[in-house]
Amino acid sequence: MSGRIYVISGPSGAGKSSLVQHLMQGVTGLGYSVSHTSRRPRGSEVDGVNYHFVDKATFKNMIEKGGFVEWAEVYQDYYGTSFSSLEGQRARGLDVIMDVDVQGAENVRRHFKESILIYILPPSLEALERRLKERATDDESAIGVRIEKALKEIKNCTWYDYIIFNEDLLKATEEVESVIISERCRTSHQLSKADRLFKVTSP
Repeated sequence: MSGRIYVISGPSGAGKSSLVQHLMQGVTGLGYSVSHTSRRPRGSEVDGVNYHFVDKATFKNMIEKGGFVEWAEVYQDYYGTSFSSLEGQRARGLDVIMDVDVQGAENVRRHFKESILIYILPPSLEALERRLKERATDDESAIGVRIEKALKEIKNCTWYDYIIFNEDLLKATEEVESVIISERCRTSHQLSKADRLFKVTSP
């Protein structure tokens, strides 16, 4: 059986990356969808681990060939998830977790109707601004742009399946883990195993 797809979205500074790292360490049978990007690596980021780093020409060529489930241009850089990366993990029976923006989530849902969408929110606007400043990767004007964009993007949380407030990272991680466990226990997901063991659908 192909694995399920869990989409994590949220504004910059919501703590998505840290949350995904904790999930990968604590949840068995979970694979992470490594996205492609045209931006340069930051800090200790590693090619093939944090992102597949490619130049813009390569990225655009992949777009033209229909190689992406979803892609977007964000702050003058391209980000996207390839079909090959996603399906390779699902074919191995792994559930896949994706860290994508709202536009990406829409595209994933269009291609994969059963995907589960989870929106991560900061505890407050003040906390979001503080986190962005603590990252020290943007100047004041860039932070202002990110906050303005975040306020618009957050309105999309209304059509996600779940909303998680990330005030405490461990608590937020546990809540997302609970979502994954619950989804794995759905009848639609477990029925084939139950039928194989106990012939529950037989007359």
